[in-house]
Amino acid sequence: MSVAQRSEPRYTIEEYLALERQAEQRHEYLDGYIFAMAGESSAHADISINVVREVSTQLRGTPCRVRSKDTKVRSGPSSTHPRTTGGLFSYPDAVVICGEPQYHDEHQDVVINPSVIIEVLSESTEAFDRGAKFLRYQTWSPTLTDYVLVSQHAPILEHFARHGDGTWSYAVYQGLDASLRINSIDCTLKLADIYDRVVFPAPEVEEAVEE
Repeated sequence: MSVAQRSEPRYTIEEYLALERQAEQRHEYLDGYIFAMAGESSAHADISINVVREVSTQLRGTPCRVRSKDTKVRSGPSSTHPRTTGGLFSYPDAVVICGEPQYHDEHQDVVINPSVIIEVLSESTEAFDRGAKFLRYQTWSPTLTDYVLVSQHAPILEHFARHGDGTWSYAVYQGLDASLRINSIDCTLKLADIYDRVVFPAPEVEEAVEE
């Protein structure tokens, strides 16, 4: 989902959550700043639904469940201080939770134990998804085992997997014949299924220039 605009001035986590629970539009939160979520493209919408459908089908009957982009995830220190501003509250395009969901507070609308997070990249958020957001996920989400980035401009999935020693590995899968295996949840993502109904732009052809 695209981030539209950053709020001013800084808000505490309590203030953000109070506002968000009353808002019609979704907002992400980072260290005191609130970011409005912009609308999504047609490709983004189709890919997000495809991802949730494929993962949900394969998780049926297992201890894991998938939730869609309306689920908030906290990636930051747990603090009861009313003026706390440090932390990230995000809306992944898909989040897998294994075991019983654990929540930030009694409202039970902010998950703190994600196992797999999947983000569909947008031009306005790609740098954040790859950089600061992923760093927060690594640092403050110890239950997270897998992070998947999905291109909406070409059939490409990027997979980051956490190992037992805390290190991460990286692999990229390209082409509609490829498939990504997420061992931690016993799930396979076939790119042909993830990109069902998605039409990619035709590659640009450079015209020959006569000398």
